[in-house]
Amino acid sequence: MNKADQSFNEQFKPVAPPEAYHPEADWQDKVLYALAQLGEGTAPDVAAKLTEYEPQVAPQELHRHAEQVLMSLYEKGLIKGTEQDGEVSYNLSKVTSPNIGGTDPDLL
Repeated sequence: MNKADQSFNEQFKPVAPPEAYHPEADWQDKVLYALAQLGEGTAPDVAAKLTEYEPQVAPQELHRHAEQVLMSLYEKGLIKGTEQDGEVSYNLSKVTSPNIGGTDPDLL
């Protein structure tokens, strides 16, 4: 694999929120963790959730980090978002409810 392919793969690898919040993690992991806890939310929603984990950081700074990370991941197509009233509500496209249909093995 050449360097261009490696760079592309690194930049567009699937996102996975961490299992727990780690104060020493980078902002992407912190924002993804907060979004995963919410399920879906706007950048201000995610920033508000981050204040629970980072009370010493100014709310404006948390909003800036949330906005930058979420918009970057959204523009790359790595997270989903729904635009409404000039704001984007982001989500991780997790399946949260099981399928209720069945499969008829005779039709396979």
